Amino acid sequence: MPILECLKVSKAYGGLLAVSDLSFAVEPGEVYAIVGPNGAGKTSLFDCISGVNPATSGTIKFKDREIQGLRAHQISRLGLARTFQTTVAFNSQTVLTNVLVGGAFGRDGDNPTLWFNNQAQEDALDALALCGLGNQQRKLAGALPVLARKRLMLATALAMRPQMLLLDEPFGGLNPVERAQMIDLIRVVAKTGVTILMIEHVMKAVQALADRILVIHHGQQIAVGPPSKVLRDRRVIEVYLGNLMPMGPEEAAPADA
Repeated sequence: MPILECLKVSKAYGGLLAVSDLSFAVEPGEVYAIVGPNGAGKTSLFDCISGVNPATSGTIKFKDREIQGLRAHQISRLGLARTFQTTVAFNSQTVLTNVLVGGAFGRDGDNPTLWFNNQAQEDALDALALCGLGNQQRKLAGALPVLARKRLMLATALAMRPQMLLLDEPFGGLNPVERAQMIDLIRVVAKTGVTILMIEHVMKAVQALADRILVIHHGQQIAVGPPSKVLRDRRVIEVYLGNLMPMGPEEAAPADA
């Protein structure tokens, strides 16, 4: 049974149809990448899945439960966490505090005073250790460089103990060395059993991580399958990768978004 299923999902902003009748399914434990040109509807789709901005029509199922009518905090408590394109954090708070606050959204019940029990603190410390930030927990988030901020955002999501993680362009703004480190980190996260749905433009990272790729254009599917097949699809090359260079489609893709 798929852990996530989107059935004829559409999202309209006035007269603009950002996502159009899109259907796909992600299997448990899979790393599934969504790629496409800027404006293809990728982040709008993430907004629909995570409850940030509900779908206009269609059905979204997480663990065989319909979630398209739920709010973001309700969806997160079911075991679905998300990161964003921009590295957001409470800059005046410590790294540990950021992760503790993020982890609160994955627990049942209200926590208006943000009081953290022993389990919440253990989850936060485990997430920081997994993301390579265990020795930086007392630093202010605002003092971190870009890669560390991305690691922090990932740790904040993992502290929610999700079964599925939505990553929105985790490689944006990173240099080649940093990208390699992020690839290694996402592999480690995937090996813990967390299912990953990822939006990304860096094709080398997609090829290194993804079991399957969904390519969308104008909010519609144009190809789906393993990277070796999809990145050689003529229509994908025409609408996204551009004219093939001798080095192949992975090098013809835009470096960043």
